[in-house]
Amino acid sequence: MAFLTDRKRAIGLGSGRSGTHHHWKMMITSAALVVLVPLFVFTFGAGMGGTHEEVLAYFSRPFPAIITALTAAVAILHFKAETEEAIVDYVHGVTGKLLIVAVTAFSYVLIAAALFALVKMAL
Repeated sequence: MAFLTDRKRAIGLGSGRSGTHHHWKMMITSAALVVLVPLFVFTFGAGMGGTHEEVLAYFSRPFPAIITALTAAVAILHFKAETEEAIVDYVHGVTGKLLIVAVTAFSYVLIAAALFALVKMAL
């Protein structure tokens, strides 16, 4: 039985000095998504129902293309930050570090794929 004081138990378990930054980052991306998701739903809905050529012509216009690109990028970055936070909280050691690298790589691949598909449609 170890007789440890509260201070001894807490050493090394204090603030990581990044909570405020993470909170503000999540608040900003959340606020951006509150605006972008309804715009994306209405923009995407207006483009549905046409022929292949009409949809390509619709997404080659600047407004639908910009809304789609911003929504994809912000949503994926929000997903990345929240997933990293869950990994930091629940997975420790080398496995946690490898998962963070995998999530980061997967997120940037998703952003690149979304933007590539959008550019391919627009051109």
